[in-house]
Amino acid sequence: MSDAIKHECGIAMIHLRKPYSYYVEKYGPLYALSKMYLLMEKQRNRGQDGAGLAVIRKNTRPGQRFISRKRSIDSKAIEDIFKNINGYFEKAFNENPEEYNNGEWLKDNVPYSGEVLLGHLRYGTHGKNSIENCHPMLRPNNWRSRNLIMAGNFNLTNVDELFDVLIDLGQHPKEKSDTVTVMEKVGHYLDEEVERWYDFYKSELTKREVTNKIEESIDIEKILKKAFSDFDGGYAMAGLTGYGASFVVRDPSGIRPAHYYADDEIIVVASEKAAIKTSFNVEYSDIQEITPGNALIMNKDGSYSEKEILAPLERKSCSFERIYFSRGTDPAVYNERKKLGQLLCPKILEMVDYDLNNTVFSYIPNTAETSWIGMMQGLEDYLRGERKKVIANKKSTPEEIDNVLSLRTRVEKIVIKDAKLRTFITDNDSRNDLVAHVYDTTYEVIEKNTDTLVVIDDSIVRGTTLEKSILAMLKRLEPKRIIIVSAAPQIRYPDCYGIDMSRMREFIAFRAVLELLKDHGKEDVLHEVYAKCKEAQEKDQLDKVNFVKPVYESFSNEEISKKIAEMVTPDNTDIQIDVLFQTVEDLHEACPNDLGDWYFTGDFPTPGGMKVVNRSFMYFMEGSDSRAY
Repeated sequence: MSDAIKHECGIAMIHLRKPYSYYVEKYGPLYALSKMYLLMEKQRNRGQDGAGLAVIRKNTRPGQRFISRKRSIDSKAIEDIFKNINGYFEKAFNENPEEYNNGEWLKDNVPYSGEVLLGHLRYGTHGKNSIENCHPMLRPNNWRSRNLIMAGNFNLTNVDELFDVLIDLGQHPKEKSDTVTVMEKVGHYLDEEVERWYDFYKSELTKREVTNKIEESIDIEKILKKAFSDFDGGYAMAGLTGYGASFVVRDPSGIRPAHYYADDEIIVVASEKAAIKTSFNVEYSDIQEITPGNALIMNKDGSYSEKEILAPLERKSCSFERIYFSRGTDPAVYNERKKLGQLLCPKILEMVDYDLNNTVFSYIPNTAETSWIGMMQGLEDYLRGERKKVIANKKSTPEEIDNVLSLRTRVEKIVIKDAKLRTFITDNDSRNDLVAHVYDTTYEVIEKNTDTLVVIDDSIVRGTTLEKSILAMLKRLEPKRIIIVSAAPQIRYPDCYGIDMSRMREFIAFRAVLELLKDHGKEDVLHEVYAKCKEAQEKDQLDKVNFVKPVYESFSNEEISKKIAEMVTPDNTDIQIDVLFQTVEDLHEACPNDLGDWYFTGDFPTPGGMKVVNRSFMYFMEGSDSRAY
């Protein structure tokens, strides 16, 4: 993606099903930590603002630490965390080598030697990038059973309402954020469950005996059903209790991803299947998806089950996962991205008038490469069909047959991203000049004023990098024409479920429509939509309908794309520049199991999404730069 956006976080959990000593003896003391390191590294794409790890030790004696936690906002946060943890084990080996392979001794003496591990990778959609904002979050208590650790890949759209719920429960939350809300709401019902069992057992057991009995009796499913009953948003939330139970809950629309693998030794959960596959070398068919609306609950004794926490809604898994966010090593994601490129071929061929002799195909690194491969396969399919037709035609001359057999798609690596270039200069003119050089190009491979250059990107969000960097660079090659192809449809609406796209004015598609409305004297549409939003706000019905859709309805996709092309064309450019977007229909064909397309269609899966898009439009009309959630 040429326009960088911050997006979803990543979670990783390991729950050892056997005693800790079993793994120390069979695999060595660092088995679980090494696996967690791999799980987090293989999901590094999901969060580079920070990372964190928490470890629970089961069955500790009073006076022993049973929770270890390390978080980092270092530029190499994962490495920083595990380098710190490894120091404890190195010290143990150097000072007590005879005990180093003794699992019970390690649990008693070395931090992070435990049975339940929760890792997190953070992309900060908003809020300061500080240690305090990094997951896992801890809610401590002197009662082991009341300790709660949570981490998640989520955004909630109804934080204000949930904040009021906490106040009604008698709490005094320290801040209004979805992270605090989730932690305190789950913590409240965990406390309530502990108190319930304490009252039940206190008359027949000593207080010391009650503690262990409570831990055997706590109903995690019941807690989660109460806590998650009124959450609106996309989420995969993971939690650990101080006594060693754990859980992962997925939103009922399946917006955020969560997968797990289990055998007789281990249960592992991650945001991405590919991370589990690589870290544990298991078959893809053995990696399960947590059902939307369900919780995977792992008990202290290592048993586990999936339980329905919320009634599942229509499946709306995030399509951006498939287009951009998820690692392309997942076979399903890889094939879907290829399909996205392949489905664009008919329109590309039409745009270049089927002149492949004078057309060069390339891509914007690095995530668009797979769609480019699919595009190349689609073009080869076209050429195969053309060859068959010419060869089958008995009237074809030898020269015609030779020409069609020798025809090849012209492929070049035109765009190269210079990751080392830093735009630290603050002077606007100088900085814009540097931005134009974040990407570099391969020279002397384009026939000047003759070739058409087709370059595919996975998506176009703001258009800023396209204008300031990519097109400014490509025009120096002096092609006759440049066609920028987006594997994703036009991004028209804000996201509120995990991606940092909440302001309408950020989208090049929205700005293009504003220009079109102005060109055609239809700006009254904006005021009509705004009036409907205000009326709905007064009636507390802002979450019922997406009132913003009519803003786009006056113009076709092609008209909007043409206007976008005009807007991203750099100044003093006499080269024809066009922009081609994927259609929503072809997106669904390529990714049939992930139909969460609200960015493109405005069809939000939850009421909170409707409220966010309407509020975002109102803020735009009022000149406010506030976030819509």
